[in-house]
Amino acid sequence: MKTALITGITGQDGSYLAEFLLEKDYKVYGMVRRSSSINFERISHIQEKLEIIQGDLLDQNSLIEALKTSNPDEIYNLGAQSFVPASWNQPVLTGEFTALGVTRMLEAIRTVNPKIRFYQASSSEMFGKIQETPQNEKTPFYPRSPYGVAKVYGHWITVNYRESYGIFSCSGILFNHESPRRGLEFVTRKVTNAATRIKLGMQKELKMGNLDAKRDWGYAGDYVKAMWLMLQQDKPDDYVIATGVSHSVKDLIQIAFDHLDLDWVKYVVSDPKLFRPADVDFLLGDATKAKSKLGWEPKVTFEELVKMMVDEDYRRLSSKA
Repeated sequence: MKTALITGITGQDGSYLAEFLLEKDYKVYGMVRRSSSINFERISHIQEKLEIIQGDLLDQNSLIEALKTSNPDEIYNLGAQSFVPASWNQPVLTGEFTALGVTRMLEAIRTVNPKIRFYQASSSEMFGKIQETPQNEKTPFYPRSPYGVAKVYGHWITVNYRESYGIFSCSGILFNHESPRRGLEFVTRKVTNAATRIKLGMQKELKMGNLDAKRDWGYAGDYVKAMWLMLQQDKPDDYVIATGVSHSVKDLIQIAFDHLDLDWVKYVVSDPKLFRPADVDFLLGDATKAKSKLGWEPKVTFEELVKMMVDEDYRRLSSKA
């Protein structure tokens, strides 16, 4: 039986990854920060099968103790301050978690057991002001937010520890991936939740920022398998994980509202306050390497994903209406 340690286990990706690894007969440890209120909602259905331990990406000693306690074969570092708009309001904290937190974890691995295999959750936000289309593993980074900048640091420090110390460390450059478990602050969930509330008479309008921004959106449940596949290879490497299809925020809105038989034009309002100081206009990933070397391909289409999220929001909200 292999053992895995997941940081950020209470998040969207952490919950899907924990499910996946349990199905693979792993012993799964989830690292959480000590807090008076920890939200276990996303993992409540599997919580009795998990080992929850304390640890903090801001505290080196706590990470060393977490590794000694869990003795993992694999570490999946999904913990971060991952909401892009918040990174402008909390740039230093974002850097501490999302950049230096990666260094602390790698140092803990080097100290406790350099044979541990490490997965770093990199992000398509690192490409930012894109230098070529589509974006692959060799595309130059040009981040456009403190979050993107922090992720670039986390990415390169992962490469550096691989090359400097021989640690089996991989970065997955994941393009946007969503699910019914996505937080309400993220644009996909904001849209599906609002559309459902409007349908049920619980909300009158939806305020949005840039409707023309385009993203390569996939399903989180598909993407966590790619994380695992990276750590099963003979050699560590970095991989872009994406669908290869881009959609605008307007497309997202239209599919969600159409699924509920609503005309989105009647309800969506543009709000200048919701535009980012420096936006990322267009992202499109090229996952050819992941397909050829990992045998990975996405299964859920964008339209299926949006409808899945709408259906789950409708189920949840209609029970409260």
